[in-house]
Amino acid sequence: MTTDWNFEATYLELRDIFYDRGPIHPVDNPTLVLFNDSLAASLGLDAQSVKQDIALLAGNRQTETSFSQAYAGHQFGNLTMLGDGRALMLGEHVTPNGKRVDVQLKGSGPTEYSRGGDGRAALGPMVREFIISEAMHALGIPTNRALAVVQTGEAIMRQGPKHGAILTRVASSHLRVGTFQFAAGAGSIDDVIALTEIAIKRHDPDLIDAPDCYEQFLGRVVERQARLIANWQLVGFIHGVMNTDNMFISGEGLDYGPCAFMDTYHPETVFSSIDRDGRYAYANQPYIGSWNLARLAETLLPLLGETKEEAVDVANKQLTRYTELYKEAYFTGLAHKIGLFVRKDGDDTLTNELLRLMVETEADYTNTFRSLTLGEMESLPFATREDGKAWLGAWRKRLSEQGLPDEDVSRIMRQYNPAVIPRNHHVEKAIQAAERGDFGPTEALLTILRDPYNYDHPPEYVSAGPPRTYPYQTFCGT
Repeated sequence: MTTDWNFEATYLELRDIFYDRGPIHPVDNPTLVLFNDSLAASLGLDAQSVKQDIALLAGNRQTETSFSQAYAGHQFGNLTMLGDGRALMLGEHVTPNGKRVDVQLKGSGPTEYSRGGDGRAALGPMVREFIISEAMHALGIPTNRALAVVQTGEAIMRQGPKHGAILTRVASSHLRVGTFQFAAGAGSIDDVIALTEIAIKRHDPDLIDAPDCYEQFLGRVVERQARLIANWQLVGFIHGVMNTDNMFISGEGLDYGPCAFMDTYHPETVFSSIDRDGRYAYANQPYIGSWNLARLAETLLPLLGETKEEAVDVANKQLTRYTELYKEAYFTGLAHKIGLFVRKDGDDTLTNELLRLMVETEADYTNTFRSLTLGEMESLPFATREDGKAWLGAWRKRLSEQGLPDEDVSRIMRQYNPAVIPRNHHVEKAIQAAERGDFGPTEALLTILRDPYNYDHPPEYVSAGPPRTYPYQTFCGT
């Protein structure tokens, strides 16, 4: 059974330092250009009813539960007080089966936290967020999702005039590491406690009555982030802005502005135009995850022990688990990607040697594992090298030890190796067409990306695209 919106706002139980309920900033000529029917259905919503309420999706109508969040964030290592400078939470939608999700508008106009910005968003970056978040969801990686994109009918200035747009996105919550940093910096211990208890109710309700609930909560966040970042690494995804304000407590990914998937494999790959020192390069993402979690632990120290020393010991115990959990998730995932389903000593050496060969031969990340899955060894750029032949021999020997028929190994490998990813040239073509008013390429690309483990897609979606004469860059779009 479908229903209309069912908004609540438990976040507003916090002190009003955590949010702003300022005025809305309506637009004159909104047009719905993208809509996620499957997401609407999963939320128990009547898609047609939601589509017709363009005033809500355009930010022209305020709900009783709407607000913008305050938070802080270490942005490239520097702590700053921030907030939703161009976002409006419509509320927490409670689905017919009791699931609670945040529904937020991005690009809906200035708030108390805009810091002089216009609070608007350009169409291109909102289309990118829609595409990447849907691709992540289809890959089985926790993520916020896009419900709709509305073109505002207004021009905004971003290095020249751009079409304005508003994205409606859905997440388990928008509680961030930066929200806790704000509570610790601008509030009191009581505020940190109140925020933590709201987070536990949202994400770990089984901990509500646990005597060590705060420690266990930190541990749960550590577990979720370790799995999330391992999943990113395993598909060659580079986030680009892993600031603490872009790290959800839920373990979902968010903010797909300056992000992209690698074509050519190289650990030092950076896509974000503003990451000039490579802080958030592909190889650094696991370490930044740990660094960000340490910032969360700092805010929770008053809750973790009777003394500072005791609290630090508790925090360090949980933070140490991150490295172990990440390595287990990552190396198990890598083993699965080459068809090894019962790990043995030496498997990590085998996968690391493969990665070395990929770097030295500038191999395509996704297509290397695709070729191994399909047994198309001749397409591997290292197949004719002596060390490449040696690796293939060692790999085949290791596979034979499992006692599984080749067709079974290939079938299982397909579950771990996507055939298609959001190739940068396809994403850019879709965005450019959308900016001309043609959303056909976006819809066509979404159809492909929503079925990433299908090995029968047209070859143009598998290709890495034409060679580039300059590094591919992505932008925040703010």
